[in-house]
Amino acid sequence: MARKKEYLEDEVIEKAMNLFWRYGYENTSMQMLEKEMGINKFSIYSSFGSKHGVFLESIKAYKSKVNAIFEKFNTASNGVEDIKQFFYDSVDIGKEGMLKGCLITNTYYEFSEREDALINEQMILFMDTLKTTFIEKLKMDVTKDDATILKEANFLVLAKHGLAAATRVNSEQEIKDYIEMTFKNI
Repeated sequence: MARKKEYLEDEVIEKAMNLFWRYGYENTSMQMLEKEMGINKFSIYSSFGSKHGVFLESIKAYKSKVNAIFEKFNTASNGVEDIKQFFYDSVDIGKEGMLKGCLITNTYYEFSEREDALINEQMILFMDTLKTTFIEKLKMDVTKDDATILKEANFLVLAKHGLAAATRVNSEQEIKDYIEMTFKNI
């Protein structure tokens, strides 16, 4: 008879997610995961298959965590102002646990030169969805042509990456100034 799990997978994945968010995939060891998750390697391998499996589940948990921000963003109807608010909201998500940046953006950087189909597929899907949403919001300004909208959407995707990196080291005032300047001419 199999032993009953003495932990909730959602709770241990949340702990692992925070660890990966803080240190990245490569810098997070199995020993760190054991300690943070409060379960042994056997339980980790039994439930998630590997460190990679824990990481994939952590990305899913992160997406669930930020889902409310995306729902708010997707249903808003004020165009560029919605994008600006999304930038502010995305900065706030990490404040609760003193986590900085964005787990997805951090992962995007860390895995950009790796051949990891599962992770890269998740990153591409996220970035494509983000860019598509930026385009939809920018199209609300009927004075802009398609070429301008595409250039601005590309700029905003890069600005969002920059924002995620900046939140790791810059002050709140510097972050606010960055966001305000980003939207000054959009």
